[in-house]
Amino acid sequence: MKPQKVAIVTGAGQGIGLEIARKLLITGSHVILNDLEKGLTEEAVASLSQLGKGAVLGCSGDSSSGEVISEIIDLAMHHFGSVDQVVANAGITLFGNFLDYSREDFFEVTRINQAGSFFLTQAAARIMKGQPNGGSILLTSSVTAHQSHENLAAYAMSKAAVEMLAKNLVIELAPLGIRINTIAPGATLTERTTSDPNYVSTWSRLTPLGRPANTTDIAEAAAFLLSDAARHITGQSLIVDGGWTSISPSPYG
Repeated sequence: MKPQKVAIVTGAGQGIGLEIARKLLITGSHVILNDLEKGLTEEAVASLSQLGKGAVLGCSGDSSSGEVISEIIDLAMHHFGSVDQVVANAGITLFGNFLDYSREDFFEVTRINQAGSFFLTQAAARIMKGQPNGGSILLTSSVTAHQSHENLAAYAMSKAAVEMLAKNLVIELAPLGIRINTIAPGATLTERTTSDPNYVSTWSRLTPLGRPANTTDIAEAAAFLLSDAARHITGQSLIVDGGWTSISPSPYG
């Protein structure tokens, strides 16, 4: 019997991150989940623990912080002795017109989306390189890394950077037995997006497959890229958007 893998998922208090954590538990991994908000972290741990699958541990805090990254890694190593799957999912979206966009918002987006992904990947890879089976890393990108979207210049830039990070790290990580890929969700039903009463109707009209994604759609794809079934896939980005990027109609008409 294969030993259970150990997964780390950031930004996992709700939405896509929570569903990825759930999917990894169901498919046989122990999970350390992180969210900035302590309450969301605790609720997620309590909810997933009821599945009766692997162990679930929580670690609250800003996942772009060096101290929090170290705490997450230490938690995995202390309780389970390995880090096998990492999902750098935590991110922030700050909309704004390019001509008026503030330096504060720009650096906040790049700090969390780019630096957070970079340094979590670095910390995990330092552990994975000494493991017999290496490991698998997944970075969360966005369709905005592939197609323009109004008022998201800084966000799109940060997500394109994340995809190039994964592609570039193939050079250094593949010889160590570490795979790294990105997943690029399109319009997805989460707690944030469903607060817009027009979201479903708008994106059902704009998406060739006739509906926005749900979190399970994204989690299924993420679990595949992290699994041994994807053992010969690295440096790639998988777009999960119901075909939107193929035609790219704007929600703003």
